[in-house]
Amino acid sequence: MRIVIQRVSRASVTINGEVSGKIKRGLLLLVGIHETDTKEQADWCCSKIPKLRIFEDDDGKMNRSVKDIDGGLLVVSQFTLYGNSKKGTRPSFIEAARPEVAEPLYEYMIEKLKKENNLKVESGEFGAMMDVELVNDGPVTLILEK
Repeated sequence: MRIVIQRVSRASVTINGEVSGKIKRGLLLLVGIHETDTKEQADWCCSKIPKLRIFEDDDGKMNRSVKDIDGGLLVVSQFTLYGNSKKGTRPSFIEAARPEVAEPLYEYMIEKLKKENNLKVESGEFGAMMDVELVNDGPVTLILEK
């Protein structure tokens, strides 16, 4: 599992002109699911993400988590995170999980984040063409891999 985490002032996902999800201050999570990923990897990521101390405290140090600031999470599926462009000019996506594996795991993550955290959790739509807008705060961008 590969997740690009972006600290944002705000972020939204629009599908066919309709806003599917939006948050104010919080984290945008671009989630790539590998063909061998299981709920174990998702559980680990869902446990770690809300606790990451990447928001500034009163002294300007990254000491606060998204939970500490009462922020939101915007979860977006992104199979292209497993694109391999080592050979040629057209990326290969064979390591990305097929939709029948990836979609249930993606939905599982969203539900787990909602149930186990007192945070606003919004999402895109698996497999849809989405317009993702964000204001990267910092900028702070991390890659979480399990």
